[in-house]
Amino acid sequence: MATLVEQIKASVKEAMKAKDKQRLGTLRLIQSEFKRIEVDERIDIDDARATAIMDKMLKQRRDSVEQYQNAGRDELAEQELAEIAVISEFLPEPLSADEIDKMIQDAIAASGASGMQAMGAVMATIKPQMQGRADMAEVSKRVKALLN
Repeated sequence: MATLVEQIKASVKEAMKAKDKQRLGTLRLIQSEFKRIEVDERIDIDDARATAIMDKMLKQRRDSVEQYQNAGRDELAEQELAEIAVISEFLPEPLSADEIDKMIQDAIAASGASGMQAMGAVMATIKPQMQGRADMAEVSKRVKALLN
């Protein structure tokens, strides 16, 4: 199976052949973000890091959509929604609410957490498993609720 970076490169070629400018633009944004991090941190991006990067890009776009809609700029919100759709194609299948709750409860049990002071340990345990598959802000709220 090809790595995430290789899949995106192949998708860029497909978008160029299909003359799909909007998709191509989004894929190039992803590639440029990968390249920026590779240069800044002098590393090769693996699938876990690529997922984290795209998850962050997704979160930024969701925030932008909300701001554009509040400002009445629907055409800009639609552009961001189109980018969200393309980025989401490469992320793993999202977790259901039940799966998230089970993973949180398992992490709490495994760490022996019994209060808010253990929240960092619980989040450190579940974040790698949920990266790109769940909204971490929402997961954090659920962890707080269960630890209180």
